[in-house]
Amino acid sequence: MDVRFSPAEEAFRTEVRDFIEKNYPAHLRGVARSEYDSREDFLAWHRTLYKKGWVAQAWPVEYGGTGWTATQRYIFNEESAAADCPMLLPFGLSMVGPVIYTFGTPEQKKKYLPGILSGDVWWCQGYSEPGSGSDLASLKTKAVREGDHYIVNGQKTWTTLAQFADWIFCLVRTDPNAKQQEGISFLLIDMKTPGITVKPIITMDGSHEVNEVWFDNVKVPVENRIHEENKGWTCAKFLLSHERAGIAGVARSKRAIIRLREMLAMEKIDGAPLISDLEFQRKVAELEIDLHALEYTELRTLAGESSGKGPGLESSILKIKGTEIQQRITELALEASGHYAQPYQRDLGDNEHVGPDYAELVAPHYFNMRKTSIYGGSNEIQRNIIAKMVLGL
Repeated sequence: MDVRFSPAEEAFRTEVRDFIEKNYPAHLRGVARSEYDSREDFLAWHRTLYKKGWVAQAWPVEYGGTGWTATQRYIFNEESAAADCPMLLPFGLSMVGPVIYTFGTPEQKKKYLPGILSGDVWWCQGYSEPGSGSDLASLKTKAVREGDHYIVNGQKTWTTLAQFADWIFCLVRTDPNAKQQEGISFLLIDMKTPGITVKPIITMDGSHEVNEVWFDNVKVPVENRIHEENKGWTCAKFLLSHERAGIAGVARSKRAIIRLREMLAMEKIDGAPLISDLEFQRKVAELEIDLHALEYTELRTLAGESSGKGPGLESSILKIKGTEIQQRITELALEASGHYAQPYQRDLGDNEHVGPDYAELVAPHYFNMRKTSIYGGSNEIQRNIIAKMVLGL
């Protein structure tokens, strides 16, 4: 594997960097995604990239994709992270969109893909349920077919940003008598359908990011099913393999370590910057070494994709190590901030907080990052997958 970038690829990097500098929405600069006030804040960068034709970097060209190589996608992600651009919402672009263009009918592709590309249709994910998260195949939300419709009843939980969503893609049980994975179907459901209730879950940092979604005799057309009835697990596995690879977040972790170093340069211990402390130096160095190793794993995965090989077990490896590194970065930032990293500083009101500005969001970020090793299939489940598929255990 040649990890050197060609002159053409370096020229592409310059093009991306210039475009971001000139077109990234000014009102979002320096604003954390957790502080966005509206749906339009989340979609502003998406719409800018859509107008440029850069919003669906990994999609096939025939469905509106960029036609970029895996290396170009890697460069774009690096430059976006370096400029602190927000990650595009994955639910349409990285999750249900690829499922639709891979398993959907021509009519379904024509109906759903344009809205995903433009950002006009916001999607959310209906996978996890109370008691059915890491053991996803045990889900209980049921869909009973009545003529040309399904009647859906059940509950989904931890549904990210469902309060803004227009549609939800759901795994539902359509055959209660089949083996767990064999009785599941993949449905697309309009969130305006009668019988759907969204209830907020307020997390410990005080934010409203996740929700419960309840289905009470919700009527869903059969034509909204993707792939065959009772074959939804095929779609689910396909979606999860792509989601896990994206969760690794190598480029953003590189940027987070730069910010961590800046924090350590400002924070003092006995009058000297924390970065001069040998123990902190060791911890940062270990992080950087592990991240560098993960980056090469990601590059090998991209090289495989370039040759037509989809993400396989590499996605589980990337997911495990990527999320562990993300959590370690927030843990070290919390340690460095000390007593300034109080979890409820926002309760002070009037945008006041105790201590330096860089410490204000350290605790919320730490708490929020606890979820990364759980969603997309917990890291324990990923280790089981690796043990089974590689070691035959």
